[in-house]
Amino acid sequence: MRRGILVPALLVVLSVGTGGWLLQEGVDRAENVYVKVRLFQEVMDRVESSFVDDVALPDLYDSAIEGVLEELDDPYSSYLPAVDYENLRIRTEGDYGGVGLEVIERNGWVTVVTPMPGGPGGRAGIRSGDQFFEIEGIPADTMASGTAVDLLRGEPGTPVSVKMLRPGVEDPISFTLNREEIQLRAVPFATMLEEGIGYVPLQSVLGTSSGEIRQAVDSLRDQGMEELVLDLRGNPGGLLDEGIAVSDLFLESGAAIVETRGRAATQNETYRASRGDRYDGLSVLVLVDGASASASEIVAGALQDHDRALVVGESTFGKGVVQSLFQLSGGNVLRLTTARWYTPVGRSIHKEDEDRAEEVQDGHPALALSGQITTAPELEGRPTVSSMAGRTLFGGGGITPDVLVLPDTLTDTEEVAVRSIYREAGRFNIALFNFAVRFVSEHPGLATGFRLTDADLEAFYQALPEWEIDVNRQDFQDARRFVEYQLEREIALQAWGDAGQFRQTWRYDRPLTRSLELLREARSTDELLALGARVPEAAVQRAQVAAGGGQEADSGSVGAVPEGR
Repeated sequence: MRRGILVPALLVVLSVGTGGWLLQEGVDRAENVYVKVRLFQEVMDRVESSFVDDVALPDLYDSAIEGVLEELDDPYSSYLPAVDYENLRIRTEGDYGGVGLEVIERNGWVTVVTPMPGGPGGRAGIRSGDQFFEIEGIPADTMASGTAVDLLRGEPGTPVSVKMLRPGVEDPISFTLNREEIQLRAVPFATMLEEGIGYVPLQSVLGTSSGEIRQAVDSLRDQGMEELVLDLRGNPGGLLDEGIAVSDLFLESGAAIVETRGRAATQNETYRASRGDRYDGLSVLVLVDGASASASEIVAGALQDHDRALVVGESTFGKGVVQSLFQLSGGNVLRLTTARWYTPVGRSIHKEDEDRAEEVQDGHPALALSGQITTAPELEGRPTVSSMAGRTLFGGGGITPDVLVLPDTLTDTEEVAVRSIYREAGRFNIALFNFAVRFVSEHPGLATGFRLTDADLEAFYQALPEWEIDVNRQDFQDARRFVEYQLEREIALQAWGDAGQFRQTWRYDRPLTRSLELLREARSTDELLALGARVPEAAVQRAQVAAGGGQEADSGSVGAVPEGR
């Protein structure tokens, strides 16, 4: 009887003792942190008062904050001063007060790359290639582009005066522009590629992306679209909510889109489609590449997992983490990685920076006609899962496309010549821009589909010394195909903007032309997915050889590659 009482008593003593120890540990930890904070402040005070030279204390505190975040070893966590946060907000929310001009530093001047269609600058008559001579009476000859942007932005409805230099015009031209609310476009244009097949590029995942996609796809369906190419190449991502909303347009209600997992309970959630498939019956093909990242990978992963779309192109970037923004004092912001995300079937597609560098080193990267670096994915050892319909999908290392199609790559001889030219990379880009502006002004009847002649390319070569570029003729000849593509692309951009540039250059776009072949052959989503699975495995091997040797790349279905290859 007495023994029966003693055991519970012992448990009580132990629990009380353990609780006291835990409480003391918590007190010790708090005191330790307090000591460290006090120690840090003592060091800062002593540096400020006693260091041999004057110090900028705010800069020291900023460096300390950056040191803390650097210790996290996370490339996506960062401290954003108020001015940088405003730029981030514009990139993600897409609206600001301004004059609608994209600018860059060229030839020592802040230069207009392109006026936004319908914006105040474009309506007033400012053109691509115009250079800022003055902004609000402030000389712009030594002004950085960031300073110019700050002066041009402001409250909608307020005026800003500028003077512009224009090639061929002796005196500066004066303009008074009224700032307006400028909305950046996530979908710059939408077009029919051929009868029944539409094309919509989503360039970023802004606060308006799902609405812009809906408007573009609805418009193309009114024109008879039955099959859609959704182009996510070069899309760096953006807002998680909008990535979910874009996916929601194409999935049945209740279908999982993405799952987030973090240390805080609030970060653990599965997001699902809520509206029903708006485009049920519409065959969808999604284009991706190595610059498709973050929220755009959420879209590609959700549609691939649910067998709603065939994914074509190159493996994506592999950013499978979520950042949250925390407001700090003074308008500053902490951007902190707070969760990892997983596709509907549980794939993590995150790729660490060291793995990305190793993949490039081991994968024999090749230079594409567009100037981007490309490499075939390494599939050996990658985890595999099944899609909702049982197709083999790969985890880790980004979204692996169902059909691998590398872009047109340069031969070894071409690549050597191009790399020689790009020792002058900054000046060569300036030369492309300046020549394109001149070419457009000298060819008022120019139309998409134009081809540069031998005389045009020779004129460009002869003009290179104007921009202090020394390229020997043999390198220029060996790089002709690359130079011709880049020059055509720049001329089309200056003449007609994004849509015109696309119409001029898409015939060079191997992933897109391969996509059209697949869509022409398939009459439904099921047939499209089946076509992707039937591409022979040998084609993947040819694509990998092509990426290493700078030869013409073929396409292949990665879904056809056996596990463990």
